Formats: sequence, C-alpha cells, structure tokens
Amino acid sequence: MSETVEQKRAVDTAFRTLLTGLLVAIAALVVFAWIAELIGRGGVLEFDNSIRDLVHRHASPALTHIMLGFSVIGSPACLIVLGCVAVAHFVRSGRPRIAMLFVITILGAELLDQILKLLFHRTRPVAFFGLAEPMGYSFPSGHSLVSFAFFGVLATFAAARAKNNAWRWAYRISAAALISAIGISRIYLGVHYPSDVIAGYLAALVWVFSVASARRWMRRARGLRPS
Repeated sequence: MSETVEQKRAVDTAFRTLLTGLLVAIAALVVFAWIAELIGRGGVLEFDNSIRDLVHRHASPALTHIMLGFSVIGSPACLIVLGCVAVAHFVRSGRPRIAMLFVITILGAELLDQILKLLFHRTRPVAFFGLAEPMGYSFPSGHSLVSFAFFGVLATFAAARAKNNAWRWAYRISAAALISAIGISRIYLGVHYPSDVIAGYLAALVWVFSVASARRWMRRARGLRPS
C-alpha cells in the first residue's frame, strides 16, 4: 500500500512540475511574440537605447576585459569545446541517452537561433569599444539563447544527481549567474540590444521545456527509468 501511495505522490509531483513548466513556457512564448511585434513596429528602440546607454556609462577597462571573457565563454567555439567534454563525460559514465539529449538540445537551440534571425533579420546595433560587428542578424541573441540551453541543461543534469538540496541550488544558481553574465556582456559590448538578449532567454526556455517534455513522455511510454 505504501509503495502505491509513494508512486501516486511521484506521479502527482511530476504532473505539477510539467504543468508549471508548461505555463512558464507559454508565458515566455507570449512575451517573446510581444517583443517581436514591438521590434517590428520600432516600439522597443527607446527601451533598448536607454538600457545600452545606462550600461555603457558604467564602463571601465577592467570591466570590459571581464565582459569580453564572459562573451568568449558563450561563443560557439568555446561551447563546442565544452560540449565535447560534457558528451565524453556522459558517455564514459554510462549515460549515452543523456549525452544524446544534450546534443539534441544544443544543436536544436543553435538551429532555432538561426531560423529566428532569418525570420526577423534585425540589424545589429553599433558595437562599443571599436569592436568589429559580428556576422549575422541581431534578434535574438545567439549567445543568450544557446548558453541558456547549454548551461541550463547541464545544471539540470547535475542537480538531478546531487545528494542534497544545497548542491542542487548551487548548480542552479551558478548556471543562472553565468547565463546572466553572458547576456549582460553582449549588451555591455554593444553587439546586441537588450531586447535581443531577453528574447534569446525566452526562446531558449520554450525550447528546453519542449525537449524535457518530449523526453519525459518518451521515457514514460517505454517504461524506462531516468538515466
């Protein structure tokens, strides 16, 4: 009887988690669409420029070096190297499904970023500090979108295997801080508008939720235990 009760509680918890995630993803999608509409009408430029000016007023040589470092961490070259290390770790530790899910999540995030950029083709702002203008369009921020998916998923995997809540929250907070710093660095350096960064986070949230939901339902259909 106790086992049945525990199973019911586990199912109820999973359902509540799924429902909460669904509501958050829907809200993120709505806000993303709202931002995209504002950009199409030029209604967000005042907000973007005010935030850019505010951030740029606090610039300093030391802070610029720090922001350049965070921007490099969120770059495709760096994430490819870190991603290969993560995949190798998952495979060696006997978690090939986790490795596959990780690869699908990151590649899908990159593909989503490129598709959205082509759909909205927003021109990039003029970069600060004499930096060269990056290739491609501005909306959404690829650094923000892909780093959210990358470090957010890694933190989720790590938290799932943590032995206590303190470590779980340490992983989550560390990932959130790093993801935020990468997004802020793109605004600070002037290579993205603030709305690009916000939209990147929102798109990543919807994508990561979609992947997590698909995995949950596939695992339940096959009767598999978590990897």
